[in-house]
Amino acid sequence: MANLEQLLDEGAGKVALVVGNGINQFDAPPGVNSWNQLLLAIARNCGLDIAAVPPGTTLTEFFDVVDLRTPGRSGDLAAEFCKLMAKWRPLDHHRAIMAWADRHGAPVLTTNFEEVLSVAANCTFRMPRGDGFSDFYPWECRFAHGIVDDPCSAFGIWHINGMARYKRSIRLGLTHYMGSVQRARGWLYRGGKPLFSGKHAKDWPGASTWLQIAFTRPLLFFGLALAENEVFLRWLLIERARYFRKFRALRQPAWYVYVHDPDDEREAGKIFFLEELGITCVRAADYAAIYGNPGWAA
Repeated sequence: MANLEQLLDEGAGKVALVVGNGINQFDAPPGVNSWNQLLLAIARNCGLDIAAVPPGTTLTEFFDVVDLRTPGRSGDLAAEFCKLMAKWRPLDHHRAIMAWADRHGAPVLTTNFEEVLSVAANCTFRMPRGDGFSDFYPWECRFAHGIVDDPCSAFGIWHINGMARYKRSIRLGLTHYMGSVQRARGWLYRGGKPLFSGKHAKDWPGASTWLQIAFTRPLLFFGLALAENEVFLRWLLIERARYFRKFRALRQPAWYVYVHDPDDEREAGKIFFLEELGITCVRAADYAAIYGNPGWAA
């Protein structure tokens, strides 16, 4: 079985990285840079006397519960969440990983909202060309060194679930995720040039967004739990598998790098789910083997 160092060597110039909040939690004190702790802090500010997210409630559902307790404040809650992240700063491993992506022209997709990765890469925020920009779904925006029309052709950092500078774009609740599903599904299946028609892979509505990367490049996932609460991303992986089943010649590989947790009863089910979607699960010895991997220096 391949390890991460081999994947970085063989995938240089090919893969796109998909990075979650794990990259921020590595080498941080316990509870620091934790979405869980941020949501609990917001919940307490809203009058919910609770010390932990109850088992059986996902983080996305927990946000919706808090939102329901504070009618009309959803945007304020998202702004507060981002404000709590404002002091996060890149560490050496952020810089090393982004430098690898930059050297090899690898696009980076992240579920994070803050700009730690773009600061680490010394990137500039890039707006889309032309009309149609939405601060609710800024899916054509990226952080990069220059303006590139094809998302797959160069290094850039794309925010899947929204970005801190556009508070309305932040996807925190299950309701938010379902809105993203609705928007993406229309581009995949409906309209004048849907992706699943098989005729418009270069000019479908998502061709200038990070969705183009998700459906046309090999993907390397790390720093993501990819648990049940990641409804939007897991749905996209299902659609990616459907797309490759329909158009086998376009099939691209993907890998999920993780650290085994003997206390996680759901881990086996998650690995089953990902493997059935054509995603190879690669077990790392520990988190240092991911974020401090010598392959990032290549």
